[in-house]
Amino acid sequence: MIEDNIISTEANERTVLVGLITQNQNESKTREYLDELAFLADTAGAVPVHTFLQKLDYPNPRTYVGKGKLEEIREYVEQEEIGMVIFDDDLSTKQVTNIERELKVKILDRTSLILDIFARRAQTATARTQVELAQYQYLLPRLTRMWTHLERQRGGIGMRGPGETQIETDRRIILDKISRLKEELRHIDRQKSIQRKNRGKLTRVALVGYTNVGKSTIMNLLSKSEVFAENKLFATLDTTVRKVIIDNLPFLLTDTVGFIRKLPTHLVDSFKSTLDEVREADLLVHVVDVSHPQFEEQIEVVNRTLQEVCGAADKPMIMVFNKIDAFTYIPKDPEDLTPSTRENIPLEEFESTWMARTSGNCVFISAKQRINIEALKDMLYEKAREIHAERFPYNDFLFQKYDEDFSPEA
Repeated sequence: MIEDNIISTEANERTVLVGLITQNQNESKTREYLDELAFLADTAGAVPVHTFLQKLDYPNPRTYVGKGKLEEIREYVEQEEIGMVIFDDDLSTKQVTNIERELKVKILDRTSLILDIFARRAQTATARTQVELAQYQYLLPRLTRMWTHLERQRGGIGMRGPGETQIETDRRIILDKISRLKEELRHIDRQKSIQRKNRGKLTRVALVGYTNVGKSTIMNLLSKSEVFAENKLFATLDTTVRKVIIDNLPFLLTDTVGFIRKLPTHLVDSFKSTLDEVREADLLVHVVDVSHPQFEEQIEVVNRTLQEVCGAADKPMIMVFNKIDAFTYIPKDPEDLTPSTRENIPLEEFESTWMARTSGNCVFISAKQRINIEALKDMLYEKAREIHAERFPYNDFLFQKYDEDFSPEA
């Protein structure tokens, strides 16, 4: 990983969060994003203690927020002895420099916070290489505000051109590191491609979805394995593939990294080898946290990412609405004329709506409480068998014969 990592956070470090209400983002949306930012901060080990909001047409090009709001933040930071301020959007080099000069504390933006979490979560050599590449790509345009002395890692005679400044040397060193890491990932991609070819003709099923919706828990249930699962964002970075057998049908099940809103493009690009598992899957299982107030927007984020990044939006898909045990329903008073919210709609209504919308290709479960898991297995079996039958018609005849011989009526 990068030496002297500028984005690492100390355990239990107290922080405040800053967001903007703009022409393209109303107050409700901004508060929702800040709630997610708070969850990200908690995942990284920080403790959010306060939130600052300001309404502006667009972010201030010098300080993100206005002068008066920045002064308000400075007074709070000094009074409460806060060590870090996290902004909900990406900050330019100029903005970070000006804000640091005013607040005199550590400044992070959404991307740097996500990168810190990724660095903590990466376990395998592949994931660590992917994260390191993303870190250097993030660092490169921000060299103007930091003098990293990277030339110490690479000597000396013949390495500096006439009149070359320190920052130009550092930029060249980082570009060399990015080039080396990209080559390492290309080598990893080739290895992964060979591994996928060596898996034979088994049907491939990939779990996709927003981060922290329960993909790894479902993976553990179906494959009887022990993939790391935790109620934190990005608990899983490393792709895991397991062989699953339901009744008499084997297939491969893949657990993938979760998606999130405002995920930087270069971060997605670094995880190409992970997303290749999605591209080459025969069936996608889109896991949704139905208890989340904005789960429908999360579905849109995942679908958009599948389309734009993975090119996999047209693949056969099953919708799995997880966490029905955490779903809350508050009946609305008949005299209440305000618009209904998500909490005012019963689970049965969501179920019937999505059943119609997906032509029945959805199931409502609780992986944690193991509710309706058999229905999920039945649906996976039928979909995987359809794909298997297209490839091996003779084998499907054997499956049909097997079912007839061992059916309850036989």
